[in-house]
Amino acid sequence: MKVILKENIENLGHIGDIVKVAPGYARNYLLPKGFALEATTKNAKALDHAKKHLEYKKNKVLEQARVLAAKIEGLALNLSHQAGEEGKLFGAVTNMELAEQMKALGIEIDRKKIILAEPIKHLGEFTATVKIHPEVNATLKVTVSKA
Repeated sequence: MKVILKENIENLGHIGDIVKVAPGYARNYLLPKGFALEATTKNAKALDHAKKHLEYKKNKVLEQARVLAAKIEGLALNLSHQAGEEGKLFGAVTNMELAEQMKALGIEIDRKKIILAEPIKHLGEFTATVKIHPEVNATLKVTVSKA
């Protein structure tokens, strides 16, 4: 089934793209959530007319993502964890904990968008990548100290 995307969807496409998806995915997810329109000739003509609006929305979303990225780049999370004598943590710092810390600071990011190369299991300074937008990534500084 062909649909016209109204939102950026990771691993599928950008606003205004016409993509082919499984009928169930379109019927049960994309269309009810308002993420896409069915690609009929009427909707395709309406898309041509709405392209300018979609381009404006795309640029606006990209600009908001860049502002959020700058805000995240300026952050430095400080976490206290129990650790052994050699600096090894009891447990690990995960992307879920980082998302909770950021939410406490007023920045709400889905934990799935915070990418750690591997769970943090030692004391020290680390970086995590935050995927805000398909074109915008931010680097988050994380310092883990002994509690």
